[in-house]
Amino acid sequence: GGGGFGGGGFGGGRQRVNRGSNLRVRVKLNLEEVTHGVEKKIKIRKYVPCDECSGTGAEKGSRPSTCPTCHGTGHVTRITSTFLGQMQTSSTCPQCDGEGAIITSKCKVCHGDGIVKSEEVISIKIPAGVSNGMQLSMSGKGNAAARGGVPGDLIIFVEEEPDPELKRDGSNLLYDLY
Repeated sequence: GGGGFGGGGFGGGRQRVNRGSNLRVRVKLNLEEVTHGVEKKIKIRKYVPCDECSGTGAEKGSRPSTCPTCHGTGHVTRITSTFLGQMQTSSTCPQCDGEGAIITSKCKVCHGDGIVKSEEVISIKIPAGVSNGMQLSMSGKGNAAARGGVPGDLIIFVEEEPDPELKRDGSNLLYDLY
């Protein structure tokens, strides 16, 4: 996984924490899988940290540099004089977009994003007793965040395949003899 800029090195201010986007997938289950639970392996396309730059977005052998505008804090403070006295406002740094660092030599593979599209096989454990339309969530299994940070979540939508012989009535199963 790629490292972020958060901890030390860049002035120790309040930098914005990047978060990857959530991914949504549909999983079709038959009645036996719904009743007993199942482990499914699914292949998904998602953003993962770039191997070339270890997710930093900077060209191999270089590092992001501290933003000269916010001095690594990710925000800028302005003091303005009004008829009520001086007012202080704080906003996201416009030069580094709140990251506290600037990449001068961008990675040639990910173009400075720190993430690339890839396929990954994910194992999903579906508990017994789920029902059609239910949503399950797997924390941190969504898209990787640009230039380090926290990955998004994987949201799983459960679709129950109709059974040719059994019908569901709430938590009861009905079997038609005729």
